[in-house]
Amino acid sequence: MSVFNNSEVKYFLLIGIPGLEYAHVWISIPIFLMYLIAIMGNCIIIFVIKTEPSLHEPMYYFLTMLAVSDMGLSFSSLPTMLKIFFFNAMEISPNACFAQEFFIHVFTAMESSVLLIMSLDRFLAIHNPLRYSSILTGRRVVKIGLILAFRSTALVLPFPFTLRKLKYCHKNLLSHSYCLHQDVMKLACSDNKINFIYGFFAALCTMLDFALILMSYVLILKTVLSIASLAERLKALNTCVSHICAVLIFYVPIITLAAIHRYAKHKSPLLVILIADMFLLVPPLMNPIVYCIKTRQIREKVLGKLVNVCVR
Repeated sequence: MSVFNNSEVKYFLLIGIPGLEYAHVWISIPIFLMYLIAIMGNCIIIFVIKTEPSLHEPMYYFLTMLAVSDMGLSFSSLPTMLKIFFFNAMEISPNACFAQEFFIHVFTAMESSVLLIMSLDRFLAIHNPLRYSSILTGRRVVKIGLILAFRSTALVLPFPFTLRKLKYCHKNLLSHSYCLHQDVMKLACSDNKINFIYGFFAALCTMLDFALILMSYVLILKTVLSIASLAERLKALNTCVSHICAVLIFYVPIITLAAIHRYAKHKSPLLVILIADMFLLVPPLMNPIVYCIKTRQIREKVLGKLVNVCVR
């Protein structure tokens, strides 16, 4: 019996890095270390914010949501990436593939939404600092978090079901080390118009988040320029540096990949795969590092916890 309805393909094949198959075992070591550092870094961020009452503020609650999204991305892609590079095992069952692409897209959508809310948080903090705490109360932050989780899940929920209805005849080679909706969809030998349209809609939602983030920073810049003191302007902008870095780390690979697929006539498969892998590896790795370096409160609390552990 087939793995799913009307299917002739019993498994999909993932790929590692073309031309470097002989070095996959060695490549797996830095990849594993990146995953380990990313997971540990985000766990530390969550633990420090949870245990330090002074960090129980909206900005740090949103940072916790970002860390959860990063960990979700890491855990979603970790099994297949390590399986490929450690054991050279390329096969993945359709149901496992659909589950993986669902979680990858859910946490991608969630991270995009969290970055948008964080930009609005920065705008409120700079534009109306006196009412900031009364507007973003703890209860409202929880509601925002639940809405973001629901929105991300609802947006991506149709993906595995629409993919499951497609018929896959002969082609089963995917173009990444993990499953993505647009990648699996291209292998179908039946009509995938609904998948294409809905996938395009979901991508537009992510780009809408990015457009709203840019709009938020236009408003932030307008507010900052209205401040008379240069020192106060720099202080206000400095509170946004970590978030700007997180936005760039997340969106640059997405926009680069989209531009390559759209405009590059002779695109390098190796380049596409490396950028796609960076998209899942770099944000979870770099976000905790950026926030620890650029946010004094986080840095001091993390160093304090580490010193206490070492002293004991």
